[in-house]
Amino acid sequence: MIPQQNEDRKDILCYTRLPQEDIVYASKLAYSMHLAYKTDGGQYLALNHNSGVLFAKATENEDGTLRAKSLKKPYLFYLADGNFGVIAVRTEADGEVDEQSKGKVLLFSSADLLQYSEIGLLELKADTHVSDVSCTYDPERNGYLIGWIDGQGQGYENFAADIMSLTNVSEPVEAEPFTLEAVQTDIEGIQPRNRISVSAGIARRLFCKLTVPENIAVVVPDRVNAASVEDVKAVRATALYSDGTQAAKKVHWNTDAINWDEAGTYSISGKIHQDHFPFPVALNRADPCIAEWRGKYYFIATNDADKEHTLYIREADTIPGLVTAEEALILDSSTYEEIGGLLWAPELHIIEDELYIFHAATPGEFFHEESHVMKLNPGGNPMNAADWSKPCRVVKKDGSYLCEAGKTISLDMTVIRWNGQLYAAWSERQFLPVDLGAWVYIATIDPQEPWKLTSDPVLLTRPDYGWANNHTFVDEGPFALYTDEKLYVTFASAAVDATYVVGLLTADKGADLLDIQSWTKGNYPLLTSRSVPGEYGPGHNSYVTDEDGVIWNAYHARPGIEGPRSSGLRRVHFDIDGAPVLDLTEEKDLNPGLKQVSMEVIVG
Repeated sequence: MIPQQNEDRKDILCYTRLPQEDIVYASKLAYSMHLAYKTDGGQYLALNHNSGVLFAKATENEDGTLRAKSLKKPYLFYLADGNFGVIAVRTEADGEVDEQSKGKVLLFSSADLLQYSEIGLLELKADTHVSDVSCTYDPERNGYLIGWIDGQGQGYENFAADIMSLTNVSEPVEAEPFTLEAVQTDIEGIQPRNRISVSAGIARRLFCKLTVPENIAVVVPDRVNAASVEDVKAVRATALYSDGTQAAKKVHWNTDAINWDEAGTYSISGKIHQDHFPFPVALNRADPCIAEWRGKYYFIATNDADKEHTLYIREADTIPGLVTAEEALILDSSTYEEIGGLLWAPELHIIEDELYIFHAATPGEFFHEESHVMKLNPGGNPMNAADWSKPCRVVKKDGSYLCEAGKTISLDMTVIRWNGQLYAAWSERQFLPVDLGAWVYIATIDPQEPWKLTSDPVLLTRPDYGWANNHTFVDEGPFALYTDEKLYVTFASAAVDATYVVGLLTADKGADLLDIQSWTKGNYPLLTSRSVPGEYGPGHNSYVTDEDGVIWNAYHARPGIEGPRSSGLRRVHFDIDGAPVLDLTEEKDLNPGLKQVSMEVIVG
């Protein structure tokens, strides 16, 4: 049932934004539903970095291409079962009138205002465009009253007993145009819509999911029993965050005051360890990937410095050591006749104790770019070019090449391990007979010959949201991040300029990854140019776990809107649902004022 007002409730405001410069906040981003949270002080706080959380899906043209759409005038309301509905005016991508939506409005449902389902277009039985819309559940009539306004300012009302079925909608009747309560707020670019009251629990969840957590306390044991320095070194601190999450932290303990030969209680101090990675860690290096192989860490990336004609690799004992490590050339565009320029998105993967590099290459033409695999020879040194096999082009299960050169390109191939099965996921873009944009696919592969697919490709995601088709229609750069219960696959979308972003796909433990119903796609990106000040167009992530069990996100972004693509490193945090947080900066990860800790050590 629809909840009632009481003192344990909070106001949530929905809104759209005015577009800014195209490279900063384009129409496809501004014309989406945003959310704000009313604080105890009565001010509205923009959530999700003042970025959209709900976008209209693109439609499909007869030739299979996508036609981007946007939304305006979103209106948030309660459904009869207590869940949420959103009704909005669908527009063309730039906000202009959508002829396909004449006499119709777009409908969504949500259980938590975080994940939404697009129900479809609701027919209002009117031969006119809708300029504004509202919706309210009427318990007395056991249905929904839809108020709307046409382009001339005339108001109408329709009634629907079961709005989510998109059927049994009454004929419109003329009515006084509805109005919205005025909202005072200084949120940048806001075009306010309506507000609703939600439970304190839902409001808290929205706040925790759509703001960046901050380190608010650090906890260490008051005292521990120890028989050696190693026992003390094993004691970790626990960092507590504003959203209720926590993370273990290594501590550099000073044990000089302890006499290990004399029983007693000793007071010691320590400093919490934090690796420092100022952005960028590697200039002109895009699509970075780090892997641990036989006690060493290796870094590889697309080399923008020479227009993607070479692949270099770095080796170090630690991840921080990779920042200043020497580079070794392992492949260039003149090594093999079939391998020209555009050496893109190399990734290091270990399969059955063998080291591979998955990358894209072409004999020369962009339209011949295809996924390839290189294998390190037995006993070989990853830093020695001669120890790597000749790149092998990826083939389908029937032995034919993955894509038809000159018509379709493939790139950004990665490896996913789940439920004892090995998969490849990659981005594929058909250019002929029409340009479909870049879509991400998945298939099983042969662990003995991982350049061979063993199943038909299955479509995982295509760029159907405004944040993914901004400037170009692209989903690419998939990479897996594993937890005990969930598989997360991040992917990069839009043009590789300052509008580049990171989206998220999620699958449960035990899920069949070749069944598209196993996957949930997030409605909004995890990482954008608005996420971390000074980092523009973040994308193409990969993940690596260090010797302390810390998971690191290697990504590229631009140090300035027009800056070069460059690599960065940031710790991956996990939110209240266990989902990845990619914008937790160092000062929010660990409050500098909380680094010093102390405890007692009991010896004997």
